[in-house]
Amino acid sequence: MNIDFQPPRQSTTRRRRRWPVPLFGVLLALLVLAGLLLTREPVVNPTEARTAPETELKAPAPPPPPEPTVIEDRVEPGATLTSLLGDYLSPAEILELSSKSRKIFPLSRICAGQPYRLCVLEGDVRRFEYDIDSEEQLIIERQGDDFAIERAAIDYDIQVDHVRGTIESSLFEAVAAIGEQPELALALADIFAWDIDFILDIRTGDSFQALVEKRFRDGKPAGYGRVLAAEFRNRGETFRAFWFQDGDNPPSYYDESGKSVRKAFLKAPLKFSRISSGFTWKRYHPIRKTWRAHPAIDYAAPIGTPIKAVGDGTISRKGYTRGNGNFVEIRHNSSYKTLYLHMSRFGKGIRKGGRVRQGQIIGYVGQTGLATGPHLCFRMYKNGKPVNPTRIKSPAMAPVSKKNRQAFFDLIQPLIARLEQPEDTPVLQALNTVPGDRANPGE
Repeated sequence: MNIDFQPPRQSTTRRRRRWPVPLFGVLLALLVLAGLLLTREPVVNPTEARTAPETELKAPAPPPPPEPTVIEDRVEPGATLTSLLGDYLSPAEILELSSKSRKIFPLSRICAGQPYRLCVLEGDVRRFEYDIDSEEQLIIERQGDDFAIERAAIDYDIQVDHVRGTIESSLFEAVAAIGEQPELALALADIFAWDIDFILDIRTGDSFQALVEKRFRDGKPAGYGRVLAAEFRNRGETFRAFWFQDGDNPPSYYDESGKSVRKAFLKAPLKFSRISSGFTWKRYHPIRKTWRAHPAIDYAAPIGTPIKAVGDGTISRKGYTRGNGNFVEIRHNSSYKTLYLHMSRFGKGIRKGGRVRQGQIIGYVGQTGLATGPHLCFRMYKNGKPVNPTRIKSPAMAPVSKKNRQAFFDLIQPLIARLEQPEDTPVLQALNTVPGDRANPGE
């Protein structure tokens, strides 16, 4: 058997070199290790970690919310709700606001000179505050798409102060001399109006003192509150009055024994003036040029000075005559009536048959009728006969009720003690009310 053996054919191409298996494994392990080292987080010492500053990026803080714009001013003459809020509310919104506020406080009664505060946020009214008077304010506040409206007591900080003064020429000047405002003089005149005629009775050397609440609003003086106690020494006689609310009755003033200082008639229908002609049965009339009786008191005062009813009553006559000018007659009871002549105009709501209360403004001083100058001719009649108003002994009103007499006496004891202490004695802490406290000391 012949076997034909042929040697293997030599390839014309170069054979590919193969890597040894052990070397390839080593290279693969090195690559994996390098990858682990690159992706591994560095080991940080715990102490260093607590002190190392943060390097992570934080999101930027949101912008602060917009600040509201607050406008504080006083109502200008002729201003209306539209002129105050027209830049922020549409005419339809103002009309709706006026309608909604009518029963709470008619916005048509906004008066010139009264303070207001307007809070606006991004062109939108958020809150509107208007001082109705020194006691109350109107608050309009936005709530969603609507407005909430309310009347609220003005929140004051209260401090009780002890003031004293001596009369040199007038009560007004004496009050100004101790650095107080004219409102305090008016308050004192109102308290003692039944016992002292501040036109006729005031004398040099008379003195007064009062424990009065001084109001502060936002840290600024804001007038006076209640006069808790007052004393006036006139012609050697001392008059005292203490503020007290007797049960459900309106607050009033009483003397140390609990008697009301309020009488049936005021001593005068004007607060401050001068008597140009007194009560007499024989006076030469400057216009008629004849001698005749003048059973009246003439009070010279500037045109427009308010005239007050000296007592409660009913208007029995109101009108105009050539001699009396504009006049009002008030019947107080079955015995007394009073007559007020030469008015420039009548008070609001004054009409025949209408009721008036003591101290209510019934008209204003004028020069109508037969008058040589602006003045009030005041007359009083008892049982149809003229009487001199300055000599009337007016009966007092009701005293403190038996039910509340002990509460009254307990209240006034520290007040009396303060009035009787020397002038350089510090103000009693017991008399200082808590800031913002509006509590009724008569309760």
